[in-house]
Amino acid sequence: MQPKTAFQSKTVVTDLVLPSETNPINNLFGGELLARMDRAASIAARRHSRRIVVTASVNHVAFNRSVPLGSVVTIEAKVSRAFTTSMEVYMDVWVEDRESGECLKANEAIYTFVAVDETGRPVKVPELVPETKLEKDRFEAALRRKQLSLVLAGKMKPAEATELKALFE
Repeated sequence: MQPKTAFQSKTVVTDLVLPSETNPINNLFGGELLARMDRAASIAARRHSRRIVVTASVNHVAFNRSVPLGSVVTIEAKVSRAFTTSMEVYMDVWVEDRESGECLKANEAIYTFVAVDETGRPVKVPELVPETKLEKDRFEAALRRKQLSLVLAGKMKPAEATELKALFE
């Protein structure tokens, strides 16, 4: 299986915030944004694996800026690290200012997907080779996030989490 770059999975989804997608103060519902991010991330994971993918977890979501009615929202998703059958997808969410056209980072999220065959059994995915500094930083951090998740789920002993231990040495 040929390794792939994060760029090969890059997915950009741009959409408009409509009245039916907003809360009483005319900001995009968080759940609506989560659904949009899930779709963008699943496309990125599928591009990387070229397989059916299923959402395994929503690891992190930061709602840092509200997204007002009428805004143009752009979600940029890329695979940040591939493991045996799973892929971490990192997303940046941008809101375009209606008057100036300036794009401001509003949110970010990290989802994990698993590649599966037609029967739902996990299948191996290609390795990811990070290229840029940001991709390398996210790639390295992905292993720490995975180990932390495994420790918290009781699937890994804290002493085995070498990347986490390295943070405190």
